[in-house]
Amino acid sequence: MKTLTLLIAALLSATIASADKSITLASTTSTQNSGLYDHVLPLFKAETGITVNVVAVGTGQAIKIAENGDADALLVHHRPSEDAFVSEGFGIERRDVMYNDYVIIGPKDDPAGVRAASNTSEALTAVANAKTLFISRGDDSGTHKKERELWATATLSPAGAWYREIGAGMGAALNMAAATDAYLMSDRGTWLSFGNRQNLTILFQGEPVLRNPYGLILVNPAKHPHVDVTSARRFADWMTSPKGQQAISDFRVENKQLFCPNAQPEQDSQAFCPSDAIQK
Repeated sequence: MKTLTLLIAALLSATIASADKSITLASTTSTQNSGLYDHVLPLFKAETGITVNVVAVGTGQAIKIAENGDADALLVHHRPSEDAFVSEGFGIERRDVMYNDYVIIGPKDDPAGVRAASNTSEALTAVANAKTLFISRGDDSGTHKKERELWATATLSPAGAWYREIGAGMGAALNMAAATDAYLMSDRGTWLSFGNRQNLTILFQGEPVLRNPYGLILVNPAKHPHVDVTSARRFADWMTSPKGQQAISDFRVENKQLFCPNAQPEQDSQAFCPSDAIQK
């Protein structure tokens, strides 16, 4: 009887400990603003008892938080920065998780003529030539980094009154563009979940260079021994498992899929992402 009592006590203790477990995930405003975490994290907690507390900032700031050991895992979307984070010893076990794409948005009457562009460089050149207002996040986020890379590819260095860097997240940038009939670049997930579109619409999309992959990285316990790498690894395992990938695929706004599961990126993306994820 005593042995049984001790066994029950041990099991209860383990259950309570599991239920009390939590990790901190440094991540992006795009994933948070889209509502993805509100959908997937309760499913993960129901299965594991682990709470995931999300700190949603730009990719650059999220990486700094993780470098300082103030997060257990990192989920962002700028591959060069992710690779540097791992190569410098701050992260381990990077995994592909999902992707969507970027789109160029502007006023429906399109005064710069972006609709006529045949590629992203032409689209950005049209805006620069017309000097129509362009809202840039200017916050060192993954979206901001990608936008600056695309301007560089077009051999342009945007500056002046027409190019406005606001130092804010994707939702704030979209709201400002809606209020001023401006152009901007957004990830598709945030755009699809954005309710204040007013006169804005997608004007250019679909080029492979606009693909937007997200990676999940564990913070290296060798750098920061206090991190809960065991629980963080359970989260990474779940997000890249068939169950987690299905949860990502199932997340929709107005019956539109916002993110495409991508735990096996070497396979044809269409095996994971139906065509409605790549449309207006």
